[in-house]
Amino acid sequence: MSGNPPSLKRTLGVWAIVGLGLGYMAPVTVFDTFGIVSEETSGVVPLAYLIGLVVLLFTALSYGSMARAFPAAGSAYTYTRESIHPSLGFLVGWAALLDYLLLPVVNAVIIRLYMEQFFPDVPGWVWVVGVAALLIGLNIISVNATSRINGVLLISALAGIAAFVVLAAVQIGRGMGEGTLASLRPLWHDDVQLTAVIVGTTIVAFSFIGFDAVTMYAEEAKDERVVPRAVVLTVLCGGAVFLIGGWFAQLAFPTNEVFDYVDDTLPEMALLVGGQAFQILFVAVAFAAAVASGLSSHASVSRLLYVMGRNGVLPRRVFGVIHPTRRTPLYATVISGAVILLAVGMSLELMSSMISFGALVAFTFVNLSVIAHYAVRQGRRRTPADIVRFLVLPVIGAIGTGLLWIHLSPDAMIAGVVWAAVGLVYLIVLTRGFRRPVVSLGIEEAERDPQGEPEPGLTR
Repeated sequence: MSGNPPSLKRTLGVWAIVGLGLGYMAPVTVFDTFGIVSEETSGVVPLAYLIGLVVLLFTALSYGSMARAFPAAGSAYTYTRESIHPSLGFLVGWAALLDYLLLPVVNAVIIRLYMEQFFPDVPGWVWVVGVAALLIGLNIISVNATSRINGVLLISALAGIAAFVVLAAVQIGRGMGEGTLASLRPLWHDDVQLTAVIVGTTIVAFSFIGFDAVTMYAEEAKDERVVPRAVVLTVLCGGAVFLIGGWFAQLAFPTNEVFDYVDDTLPEMALLVGGQAFQILFVAVAFAAAVASGLSSHASVSRLLYVMGRNGVLPRRVFGVIHPTRRTPLYATVISGAVILLAVGMSLELMSSMISFGALVAFTFVNLSVIAHYAVRQGRRRTPADIVRFLVLPVIGAIGTGLLWIHLSPDAMIAGVVWAAVGLVYLIVLTRGFRRPVVSLGIEEAERDPQGEPEPGLTR
C-alpha cells in the first residue's frame, strides 16, 4: 500500500469542463441584468456583450497559454506567482479569491429572493442554509457528480433561453418593441455614448466570469490539452448565448418603460413575451441556473483554496487536505460553503461590484503573465508568430481588461481596495514584513508530498 497522499482525480473531458464553465456563468443572467445594462447603455445591451466578448476572448487565449505552461489548479494565482513574482501572485490570487468566494453567495441570494416571493412566510435564512448544505454535500461527493448535475441544470437553462427567443421573435413580428427582426438598433443608434457602453460592459463582464474558473479543473482534466481548449470554447459558447438572448430581448424591449422592477427584469420579460405560464416556467429555469452556477462556482473556489493551502500560503493542514476516498478538497469545500451563509443579509449590488473588481484584476495579470513567461523568460519574441501570440494578443487583452477595470463603479473600487488592503496586511504578516519570501512552491515541488514523492495523478 502506497504512503502517498490522495490527489485530485483526472476524469473530466473538454465538454464536461465547458459545461461547468457555462453553468458557472448562469446564462439566464442576461435577462436578470438586462434592465440595468439597457438603462446604462441607452438600449444597446448586445453591443456591451459584444465588446465584452471580444475583450475577454483575448484574455481567454492568455488563460489557454498559461494553462499549457502550468497545468495545475490555481488559475491567475498560479500563473502570476510562477511567471512574475510570488508576492504579486499572492495579491492577484487574493483579488481573484474575492469573486470566487462571493459568486456562490450571489447565487444563494438569487435563490433566496425567488423562494421568498413564493413562500413569504418562510424565513430567508432557511433557503440559504439549505443551498449551502446542498452545495457542500455534492461537491464533497465527487466532481463527476457535480459535472453531471450541472449538465442537467445547464440544459434546462439553455432550453428556457431558446423558448424565450422563439416567443420574443413571435411577439416582435406581431408589433412588440421594434416591430421587426431586421433592426440594427440593438447595436447602435444616435443616443448611444461609447463611454456609457464601456461602463455597461463592466456590468456584463460579471456574466462572463466562469471561463477563467475552468482552469481550476486542470488537475482533474483527462490530459493537459483539455483545459486550454475548454477555456476558449467556454467564452465563445457563453458569448453566443448572451448575444442572442440580449439581441432578442433588446428588440422586444427597446426601453425600460414597460418594467416596474428594472433591477431584475427576468420575471416581467417572461410574462410579457409568453404569459403567466411561461413566467412560472422561466423563473423555474432561472432557479435551476442559479443552482448550477452555485454548484460550479463553489467547486472552483474550493480548488483555489486547496492550491493555496497545498502551497502553504494558507494553513496546509486545513486547506491542503484531500478526502481520502472521494479525492475532493475536503475542508476547503466546507469552509467556502460556510461563506455562502453571508447570503442571509448581504447586498446583491455590493457583492456584484466586488466580484467585478477581483475578476478584472485577475484577467489583467493573466495577460501580463503570458508576456512575462513566454516573451521575457523564454525569449519567445523572435518570430512573427511568437510576437503575435505572446506579445500583441496579451497586450490587447491587458489593455482591454484594464480599461474595463478603471470604469468600474465607485462602490466596486472602494470595496475592492479594502479587500486588497486586507490581503496586503496578511502578506506582510506571512512574510514577517517582507523579511522572508512568501511561501510559494514551484509546480514541481507542489506536485510532491512532504516526503518528496510525486503525488499520483500529478506527475508529468
